Amino acid sequence: MAREPLKLERILICRTDNIGDVVLTLPLAGYLKQRFPQAQIDFLVRAYAAPVVRQCRFVNQVLAIEEHGDHRRMFVEGEYDTVIFAFPNRRLAQAARRARVANRVGTSHRLFHLFSCNRLAHFSRVKSNLHEAQLNFMLLKPLDMGHIPSLAEIPALYGLEAPRLHDVDLLAAQAPFNVILHPKSNGNGREWPLARYTELARLLEQDRGVCLWVTGSAAEGELIARGAPELLAMPHVRNLCGRFDLAGLTALIGAADGLVASGTGPLHMGAALGRPVLGLFPPIKPIDPARWGALGAQARNLCAAERCATCTGVLACTCMRAIEATAVAEIVRGWRELPRRGATPPTSS
Repeated sequence: MAREPLKLERILICRTDNIGDVVLTLPLAGYLKQRFPQAQIDFLVRAYAAPVVRQCRFVNQVLAIEEHGDHRRMFVEGEYDTVIFAFPNRRLAQAARRARVANRVGTSHRLFHLFSCNRLAHFSRVKSNLHEAQLNFMLLKPLDMGHIPSLAEIPALYGLEAPRLHDVDLLAAQAPFNVILHPKSNGNGREWPLARYTELARLLEQDRGVCLWVTGSAAEGELIARGAPELLAMPHVRNLCGRFDLAGLTALIGAADGLVASGTGPLHMGAALGRPVLGLFPPIKPIDPARWGALGAQARNLCAAERCATCTGVLACTCMRAIEATAVAEIVRGWRELPRRGATPPTSS
């Protein structure tokens, strides 16, 4: 006897961790929208990530977890028939069960999911050879969807578009070729040394029309100012740390001609926006490009050929230092040969 198809009309994807993880979960929304064009696809995130998800055309509504203290009420008022826990959260899972959401999807290795979720996904992120964006699709198997997109399929599923901001347009108009350097990662990954970014800036200093935008939080800007004052002192470098919120950073990435960063949120934002990006990674599983590399129409990734035996960790990663500034500069210069987007006059924010 054939099993009755699942009712998937109001779906909530929960991803309440870091912005890079959130961006790599957006393809789930794109795929579900393709499969169920009439379905309501909502996203629950931390408030700081909400401005980016609101730029995804596949997401109907973005909810911030901080604004919904009564999780059960949130599920009931949303009339959700399906909730997908792309990031495990005990309180959310228990609330979904109390709200009697029909389909509650979570990973089986979380003990609390055994009691709160009725559709369990059996897989291990740590041991898998799949990219993080592909791994998220394992959560659809309990919903009778077994397709795992190829890496080439992922970019079309982001659905992310950059907003336009007047201040960003004015900034972009000051130089013909603007590249973002995002040196820090908020402690979430291996970073290319600041000395390498300084070396890269020196290599590009003689290239006519190049302007380098250094981005990060205000706190990260202080770290860069202390660790690489010569970088920020160069005439073709603009220190934009702390100047833009996440919505503004999204607009800035959309207006830039490229972005260089380690495996951090802005890298994945740039890839999802279809911009030229270069991700810098160590050859160490599970934090290598195979798992976390930038996936986009114009995305590339670099890492050392092999892991260094003397690598001492995040603060002094020999593997990251092995990536030469000359190799990065060559890729950045290649972006100048790419077709430029059509220029339009600045708009008001």
